[in-house]
Amino acid sequence: MRVPPVGDPGDLVSVDAVDDPFTLFTEWFEKARERELNDPNAMALATSDEAGLPDVRMVLMKSFDSSGFVFYSNARSQKGVELTANMQAAGVLHWKSLGRQVRFRGPVGHTTDAEADTYFASRVRDSRIGAWASRQSQPLAGREILEADVRRETARFDNADVPRPPQWVGYRIRPVYLEFWTNMPFRLHDRLVFRRETPDGKWNGGRLYP
Repeated sequence: MRVPPVGDPGDLVSVDAVDDPFTLFTEWFEKARERELNDPNAMALATSDEAGLPDVRMVLMKSFDSSGFVFYSNARSQKGVELTANMQAAGVLHWKSLGRQVRFRGPVGHTTDAEADTYFASRVRDSRIGAWASRQSQPLAGREILEADVRRETARFDNADVPRPPQWVGYRIRPVYLEFWTNMPFRLHDRLVFRRETPDGKWNGGRLYP
């Protein structure tokens, strides 16, 4: 059994050394891209419905910058419906190969249509066709129905470009909370935390007990 790496207290980051937590996230993410075997951009995404019941699933973070973390989805999916009702979300990326994870939460906004178009165009053709064929999160009586839907859309776009479906959109989580967690000996883990009042506000850093 592979044991997650344990950090060295001498390597811990000082709060005062971090002007922008996204700079630290960039450093951690680059290391994860080198070390993590599969999908270093996989993140657990938590949303909630109108009644406040939480829901969580794995998605892929497709980009990030100082304005937030971006993922894409069908707006008619379960997560899309929940986000329409409550435009707030939380996410976590866990990198077992590094013994690290990053948590964040905040309000959610949409990417621009241009951003969504550009990313959608970068997907392989079959994935773009699948986005048209799938009525995401709706009941499916049998796999053969989905396969027939894919054949129909494949024929419809034969020898033509596959544009972005209008319901396929980008979401950006604009964090007001960012936590950098490092696996440490004896479960005395390090938790470096940054908070701000609004997505455009100034970050304040500190540490939490494990």
